[in-house]
Order: sequence, then C-alpha cells, then structure tokens
Amino acid sequence: MNELKWFVMYTASRSEKKVAKRLRENGKEVYLPIIEEIRQWSDRKKKVEKPLFNGYVFVKTTRNQLWECLQVPGAVKFVHFSGQHATVRDEELETIERIISTGVAVESDGSVIEAGEKVEVIGGALQHMTGEVIEKGNKDYFLIRIPSIYQNMLVSIPRKFLQSLGKVSQ
Repeated sequence: MNELKWFVMYTASRSEKKVAKRLRENGKEVYLPIIEEIRQWSDRKKKVEKPLFNGYVFVKTTRNQLWECLQVPGAVKFVHFSGQHATVRDEELETIERIISTGVAVESDGSVIEAGEKVEVIGGALQHMTGEVIEKGNKDYFLIRIPSIYQNMLVSIPRKFLQSLGKVSQ
C-alpha cells in the first residue's frame, strides 16, 4: 500500500520551522502546529511563535518516500511505536488545529499521565469536545490525548464548562 498518510517526524532541536519549510519546498504537505507565547526579558516583553510539540513535524507522504523526506537538513528520524512508523489520523490534526485556533492558552506535555475523568466541554470555544481531565495546582485542565504520538495537550478550561462522563476505562 502506498497511500498518503500523516507520518510523525522528529527534528533536530529548534529546527522544526526550517524542516517544515524545506519539506514544503520539496512539494510535501506539512503540518507544524504553532502557538504564540509571551516571552519576558528584563527590558521588554515580546510575542514569539513556537512549535506546540518541540521536535515534531507532521508530514503527509507515502511509506516509500520516508527516506527522501529524511534527506532534508534538520530531519532526524520518523517516530516508531512497536516497530511501526507512527501515523496520525486527519481527525487528530484537525483537533489540534481547532484548539490552537480558539486562542486558548495551550501547553504540551509529553509525560505519561494517569487516566482520570472523561469530560465533555459544555461551554466556551471548545464546546462538545471530549477528553480526559487532570488537576494541576488549583486549576482545572482539559487534557486531549493524541495517542498516535504519545503527546498530550493541556488546555486551561474553567470547571463550570466541564461535565463528567465518568472514569476513563483502562
């Protein structure tokens, strides 16, 4: 099978934008989720754009063109799980894009997170989305698990907008 799929590429540190640009120049469809962050220096504040997932770029290609994609400077390897190349479904990338486009404060977290409550968002920009919730400090966070790359997105959502759907089954 030689169908187009979204593969997960790992890049050299701080090379995500360059790798994405070079892959696009080579005719590949690339998705690099970017978030804005306010950086504070001693003399000023500045908005900077940074990749949501450090070191990751999503490339839509076929399995037999993976080697060609790795020839781009800054490309390191394609992510594998259980001996298979990791792929991501369109719906998962659309979920990431939808969250970023709302402008809510987002951070990514690659750590292993224990399953907690499954929730549906019942108000606000992310209404009708479901995910797992964890607590962090005194705030409630809405966690969307993106299983194919073992990354999690933590989004701050007021508790009043969350409705419990029960425990997540293991």
